[in-house]
Amino acid sequence: MEKRNNRKKIFILGLCAITIVLASTLGTYAYFMTNLGREEKQELTVTSGALALIFEDNSDGINATLSLGESVTKEFKIRNTGTQDVTTNMLFSEMINTYMKESLSYRLEYKTSVDGEWTEVETSNPNIPRSETAGDKNLAKDLTIPAGVTYYYKLTITFNDLDINQNEDIDAMFVSKFKIGDAIDPLKETLKHLNIKVNEGTPNFVAAATTDEGVFALEDDYGTSYYYRGAVTNNYVKFAGFYWRIVRINGDGSLRIIYDGTQGYANGTSDTGRLAYTEKAFNAEWYDNKYVGWMFGGAQGAASTSKSQAQTNTTNSDIKTLVDSWYKTNIVDKNLGDKVADVIFCNDRTTPGKAATGWSIDTGLGYGSNYTAYGATARTNVWNTEASKVQPRFTCPQKNDAFTVSDEVKGNGDLTYPVGFITADEIVAAGSGKYGTGNSSYYLYKGSWYWSLSPSCFHDGAYMFIVYSNGYLNNPYVYRTNGAVAPVINLKPEYVQTMIGDGSIDNPYRDSNDTL
Repeated sequence: MEKRNNRKKIFILGLCAITIVLASTLGTYAYFMTNLGREEKQELTVTSGALALIFEDNSDGINATLSLGESVTKEFKIRNTGTQDVTTNMLFSEMINTYMKESLSYRLEYKTSVDGEWTEVETSNPNIPRSETAGDKNLAKDLTIPAGVTYYYKLTITFNDLDINQNEDIDAMFVSKFKIGDAIDPLKETLKHLNIKVNEGTPNFVAAATTDEGVFALEDDYGTSYYYRGAVTNNYVKFAGFYWRIVRINGDGSLRIIYDGTQGYANGTSDTGRLAYTEKAFNAEWYDNKYVGWMFGGAQGAASTSKSQAQTNTTNSDIKTLVDSWYKTNIVDKNLGDKVADVIFCNDRTTPGKAATGWSIDTGLGYGSNYTAYGATARTNVWNTEASKVQPRFTCPQKNDAFTVSDEVKGNGDLTYPVGFITADEIVAAGSGKYGTGNSSYYLYKGSWYWSLSPSCFHDGAYMFIVYSNGYLNNPYVYRTNGAVAPVINLKPEYVQTMIGDGSIDNPYRDSNDTL
């Protein structure tokens, strides 16, 4: 085929537009530039509740004359000034592209600091889409910008030498602006992907949920959370070679899941295979309030002298050290850490006092050997039979107790790995029922008792809440060595939204490459 060399095209990149105009006269290549008519910096703001993005074009335009095979670059910024991670799309806006299908290709890269290294963004097609009439086309989909972070983007457009006759490109035109789309609500996308149907109202938390009661809503630290309750059969997940059960969809669209073994177990099955470890204490030391902490202040065996000192997150509990090791082996070492979200694990050590807990000997001091009842005791109150007095919550009252890895906006940033346990509030919401009433039907029952992350009290020692072997909420000493471990993690919404399956035991939600 005929091939022409040394052809040049002129690219004009303005603040909000790229314009490429080409013309031919009597078989030769002539070039002229259009006037963009604006040189001001572009700034586009997208807001929706807690979501807030600012898209900025960060240069005053670029003019480039390109030969075949040459490229031109353009840079942008997206700033997330809100309090929640935001996902959006970047678009070619009002774009016309009449070049041959593969003549114009592009590459998008990003970095998280001015001096950072560029990382390529995966796009669905390396070529700029053709369009005879002005319209919007996706440049890159599902760009997630963390809260409070600025991402820097670099777009590189290349005029490709296709080694074929490209005469069709002589009179071609490429004109485009750039913009970001509406903020994509990851929670709505997750609910849609999982086909979640939400019940209205609030269930009776005193009553054990022995049937499939479905999904209910409750506020959490990220918005509205949707939790599974009772003997549900559509909350199975397979991840990292293990089966899990969905506890709830967090307000940010991530999926909170609890370990359930290397195979799928039907509700009501009593089997130690549903637990990662058995015969483990929460902490060997027990005679101090500080030992209700996932982390605590001072060395093991040293008495705490104030509430703030007891709740300083410097020393790992024995159980946290064990769970961190499990996570590294089973998630990090399998290169799956990028699928797991950094979402709050609440080790609520608030001390609401006698009026809230109804415990007459409650000092509310929260350190040393002072008698103290903690927040979950007041809320879950499972020794009562009055439903109005059992009010679980998914928000974490103290930032110091909101354990996260790197998020220091909502959380404490004190974790090494994003793994924890279920809370007493989640156990009650899931349908455990009041103290002493067995429930072997709901999905959290495993036949052995296992630890939660929620402190109960300090009386003659430190106590933590557990899912008891009969299924209801109970509270043993932290030193009890016959406790079991069921790790809890949170899957990122963008990963969840790619999973296949229907959540059943035979067709669990799972990676799209997992054929079971």
